[in-house]
Amino acid sequence: MKFGLLGPLHAQIAERTVPLNGPRQAKMLAALLIDANTIVSMERLVAVMWDNDAPATAVRQVQDAVSGLRRNLVACGAPRSLISTHRGGYEIHVARVQLDLLEFDHERNLAQRSATPLERAGALRRALACWRGNALVDVSGGVLEIEAARLNERRAATHKQCLAIELGLGRHREVIDELTDLLREHPYDEEVAQHLIVALYRCRRQGEALQAYERLRRKLADELGVDPTPPLQALHQRILTADPALMAPDPGPVPASASASAQAPAPAPDPETRASGTSSGTPVAATAGTAMAMPVRQLPLDVTDFVGRDEALAELAGLLDGSPAHRAPVAVVVGGPGVGKSSLVTHAARLASAGFPDGQLYLNLAATSDEPRDPGLMLAEALRALSIAGSAIPNSLFERAALYRSLLVDRRMLVVLDDAGGADQVLPLLPGADGCAVLITSRTLLTQLPGARHIDLDVLSPAEARELFTGIVGRQRVEREPGEADAILDCCGNLPLAIRIASGKLTGRPAWSLRVLRERIEDESRRLAELRIGDLSVRASVELSLRLLPADAVRALGLLGLLGAYTLPGWVVGPLLDRPDGDEVLDTLVDASLVRLIATDALGEPRYRLHDLIRTCAVEIAAPLATADKRDAIVRVLSVWLDLVRRGTDRLPGGLLAAARGSTPGRSLPDAVVDRLMVDAFGWFDAERDNLLGAVKLAVDWGLDELAWELAAGTATYYDHRCVYQDWQHGHRLALDATEAAGNAPGASVLLRGLGQLHIYQDEFDRATHALESSIELCRDIGDKRGEALSVAMLSTVSRVQGRDDEALERVEQALAIAVGEGDRHIEAQLSCSMGVMRLMQGDLDEAESWFTGALRLARALDDEHRVAVVLRRFSRLHDRRGDPDEALRCLRQALTTFEKLADERCAGYTLLEVGRVHAGRNDRVQAGPALERAAGLFHRHGDRQDEATCWQLVGDLDAAAGYHHLARQHHERARQLWQAIGDINRTNTPAQPSSP
Repeated sequence: MKFGLLGPLHAQIAERTVPLNGPRQAKMLAALLIDANTIVSMERLVAVMWDNDAPATAVRQVQDAVSGLRRNLVACGAPRSLISTHRGGYEIHVARVQLDLLEFDHERNLAQRSATPLERAGALRRALACWRGNALVDVSGGVLEIEAARLNERRAATHKQCLAIELGLGRHREVIDELTDLLREHPYDEEVAQHLIVALYRCRRQGEALQAYERLRRKLADELGVDPTPPLQALHQRILTADPALMAPDPGPVPASASASAQAPAPAPDPETRASGTSSGTPVAATAGTAMAMPVRQLPLDVTDFVGRDEALAELAGLLDGSPAHRAPVAVVVGGPGVGKSSLVTHAARLASAGFPDGQLYLNLAATSDEPRDPGLMLAEALRALSIAGSAIPNSLFERAALYRSLLVDRRMLVVLDDAGGADQVLPLLPGADGCAVLITSRTLLTQLPGARHIDLDVLSPAEARELFTGIVGRQRVEREPGEADAILDCCGNLPLAIRIASGKLTGRPAWSLRVLRERIEDESRRLAELRIGDLSVRASVELSLRLLPADAVRALGLLGLLGAYTLPGWVVGPLLDRPDGDEVLDTLVDASLVRLIATDALGEPRYRLHDLIRTCAVEIAAPLATADKRDAIVRVLSVWLDLVRRGTDRLPGGLLAAARGSTPGRSLPDAVVDRLMVDAFGWFDAERDNLLGAVKLAVDWGLDELAWELAAGTATYYDHRCVYQDWQHGHRLALDATEAAGNAPGASVLLRGLGQLHIYQDEFDRATHALESSIELCRDIGDKRGEALSVAMLSTVSRVQGRDDEALERVEQALAIAVGEGDRHIEAQLSCSMGVMRLMQGDLDEAESWFTGALRLARALDDEHRVAVVLRRFSRLHDRRGDPDEALRCLRQALTTFEKLADERCAGYTLLEVGRVHAGRNDRVQAGPALERAAGLFHRHGDRQDEATCWQLVGDLDAAAGYHHLARQHHERARQLWQAIGDINRTNTPAQPSSP
């Protein structure tokens, strides 16, 4: 299996040429081979395929092209694993001997490690033998053409180094023809000219050597307006005086591969060679090597109070270390407005400057300004810095870029491109040869840059932010008001620009306390106006990014700001804009670093967030929009949330807290998206928990009471199973206030019922009674029979727990009659079980068994595994009362398995309590103790003091029976304190019975 990039694109397997069906497959193969054994991102492949203006179906078309390429390779005998698929890209797996580029790089690395010039020349000749012509000569496309140019530059540099070493070995006669050809290809390369002049002189062709110098001198003067460099002029003078030191050493043996590779090209000298101005193995290089008269030193001043960024600095330092793995690094530091991209790059560049002795270029591309800099003008600026001036600067962009790359060949220079806007602005400014490095700052991802490493820069860590603030304001002021300092940094969101502005205000106003500034910026509506000093302004910095965005992206940002300070799923942009291609608009905002990709949740969905200050700017952007348009956008998003809540609840274990639907029409995402999100309904609710509570608040804030109560009530089943009591109460209270203010009786009745059940779980029985009685009254007013039955059934639980058994039975019978009359079999199954519990408490075991059996049959008919488990748990008490603890434990084990599978901790706790009861009835302290203590832990975590107290009472009884009186007193006291707390809450001193449903 052989692949080739160093010439026409080549793929051969088992001596068969692999057919490539059109240019798209050729481009995909070339792109994968250039970065062989590395994952090539989908963005990179799209850029290779289209350069610019990729269609909406670009990803699909790339996938099709790679699939077709893989089929053709496999048909010729390649393993299916040759091209592997990864999240976000593809990778081709090839050995060194299977790809000419890998073999070329391997021989170049061997040359660097070779002990003698002779060995080094041999390795370079083997590297040159890998070439079959210009790289990728038969594959078109802007991105690949740039890659090909870089490869060809490496070939030329390798060839030049090889010839220099062989010249130093005394092979001047053998290298003259190759040097002549190489100078014809690179007519301004003074180093090649030097080698040719020396070779001619050593062959006793002094006249031709002087003619070669004169031709170069005239060409430089006529076309570039410059003279030869001082080293070349010195060489000319030495030839005129017949300096004997220029004569050749004795020739060494010719490498075996030299004759076969005589016309081939080569790696540049190593960093030590470049820095010293000598080429390894060539004694004339000290006089023949080119050097700029004055190295370029253009880096801006370093930031004296630079703090933190250790990981980013370490990554940049690794890229700039000059190792073979980083021969021509390009690093792009990407981040939003004000995160400190330029400060980081300037600091990193200055730390690395010693490794680039030929100079450091700095070009401000001004992409976020009113007039972004044209790359042609930037090239002219760079050429002038490199001593090319006036008419010597070519007119066309292509010619300027070619001259720029030629001047940087064999130099170790660092190029800093600040504030870049897009790949088309940057590509002409990339050096083509090894030894140079490029650092770029941009607010936009530049995925079309070949081989670039992207470093995503976020805000400072809290410790770094405090260090920066303290360093500017002064330690004494910060230590006097540490709380105020923390509040200021919180308002700044740890954004470096905002911290510098806030610190600058304090520095310029030494009489101010930190409290004064905190009070001025804590009001979010005034914050952006306050965060301004001189030319520095957070608002202005964000606005620079906005001017680069299309109108739909600006509108989307404004509407996103209205959703609040939450980490959002990507689908929200579509409903906000009322268009199906919301992902594309979101990508634009992410690429512009205005929306940040924070993480991927447990379901594999990306999560996004706006920095608080950018969100404040976004709210200002949305302010001029018509209120009706903003309201419609909010309704669309909340309607999708509601639809997803409904679908998620339908996939959870059955529960009776899910209310009948209100009047809000749901708005659905595409089925494929919904199916993906709902693969794990619990996982989806877990991921969206904060957003669901935020959605209720958003609905309330916009006066959408119907949406508010449906969203709040819709999550109750999830809250019930996960025992998320705080969110449950907060959401229901918010929505209840809104529905009561709006006179929305159906919504209020549902929310009061949900709060009633929550108060029961929290042993707040007086509050539960008040909420449930209010719910029943509203249900009767609006004719909601199902709601009335549920609320009455919940009231029966309060009656039973507080020892009013006759009242409890009456309420269960009343609720059951309503449910049967309404034909609601789910409520009937629950209340049949409740009837069994009441009969069991009255000692009527046969009647209890009849009710339990009916409830179990009905739950199984409804395929409600959760209700089946509840009935089995209740049924176990009957078996234990009849003297069959083994059957009781069998029912409990089956129920516990179901609850643990459904992750219902509360019902698992009730079941473990029953397991403890059964073992306690056998005086089996060894089995009962662990079950009761585990149940007590679950009840404690979920705030169920009533059942926790019951657990500790039983544990204490077992301790006393076993003679462990000290432990018994401790556990009994723990139970007494819990019962006392419950009695204080409900204004009663009577210990209540367990409240399990």
